[in-house]
Formats: sequence, C-alpha cells, structure tokens
Amino acid sequence: MPVITAIEPQQHDPDRVNIDLDGRFGLGVALMLVMARGLTVGRELTDADVENLRHDDSIEKAHAAALNFLSYRPRSRREVELRLARSGTEQSVVEAVVGRLERTGLLDDGAFARFWVDNRQSFRPRGKLALRAEMRQKGLANEVIDEALESVGDEAEAAYEAGIAKVRSYRSLDDREFLRRMIAYLQRRGFTYGVAGPAAKRLMSERCQSEPRDIVERPDPPA
Repeated sequence: MPVITAIEPQQHDPDRVNIDLDGRFGLGVALMLVMARGLTVGRELTDADVENLRHDDSIEKAHAAALNFLSYRPRSRREVELRLARSGTEQSVVEAVVGRLERTGLLDDGAFARFWVDNRQSFRPRGKLALRAEMRQKGLANEVIDEALESVGDEAEAAYEAGIAKVRSYRSLDDREFLRRMIAYLQRRGFTYGVAGPAAKRLMSERCQSEPRDIVERPDPPA
C-alpha cells in the first residue's frame, strides 16, 4: 500500500494540498478532506482510499463551482445540474452536489419559482402564460410553477404597467393602430387577449388626456 510521504499546500490555492505517495506526487485534494480524514505523513492508503479521496475531491470542487454559480442569483435545480454537466462533471458527482445543496437549503425550486415571479413582476411585468413558459424552461415541475403563480396579483394591472413603457414610442399612432400594436405587444409579454385588450384601451384613453405616469424600462434580470 502507498504511504503518504508529504502533504504540502498548493502554491496558488491555500485551501488545497498536494499529497505525495511513496516519494512522488499522488494527488491534489481539498485541505478540508485531509483534515476530515486525519491524513498525516506516514499513513498508509489503500487503492480504494485513494480513489475515494479523488471522488470526494471532485464533489468538493463541483460544490464550490455550484456555489459560485448560485452567488449571482438563485437558480433552479435543473440549471445547476446542466451547469455542472456541461463542465464535464460526472453524473454521480452532480447528484451528490445537488443533494447537498438541497439539504442545506441553498437549492430550493419552490423558493426559486417565487423569486422568478417576484423579480419579473418588479422589473418588467409579464402575464402568467409567459411566466409559466419561462419557468418550464428552467426545469421546474408544474406543481411548483402553479404554486408560484398563485402569488401573481391582478393581471389587468400588470398588463397596464407593462404597457406604460411603450406609450411614448406609440404616441404618433392613431387610435386603431395604437390599440393593435399595444395589444400585440402585451400578448408577446404573455398576457391573454382578454387582459391585453382592456389594458390597451385604458392606456389609449389616458394618453388622450395626459401622459400616464412614466416608468423607466429596465433590462430583464439575467436568464
């Protein structure tokens, strides 16, 4: 069985160490693994021990990558799985990392769905049809999506809010064309015709009286 002959910190990453086996470089692993297993110079390792260290280290590296991915905004389980898979992470490692993140509450599809709906409605309102399609693309289950959409308030008001940003660019249009363009715009945002039509008429009526309150159009949150 190989014997640990040296444990040295890596030059560019103090959280990782190089382990020499029988006087030669054996493998690099996270320092926390060395501490957790009580590895010291002189200890013998079986081939299985070495393979387990490599596997567990793969999990630690993938976990760190997932945490970095999550640091920008909440993610769905499917987003994390795809991100890790695309980087070449083995499926068993992906499953271990995702399970660990879910157990610690850092990955929660229900919380992500609520975040997605709230964020979209705060930035650029969308109808339930669009929100549902977006969340399906994120890999969320139908029951999770349904629960999140229960928090969506009055779609008529949301459609009105969404349309305000377009009033200025449509100001030179006659009423008929204004309605046609505004309804089409709102439908592209996921509002049904039954919701888009009244909102467009309300906006048209208000523009004839005075400009509706201006809302600065903001960019979409990262996809």
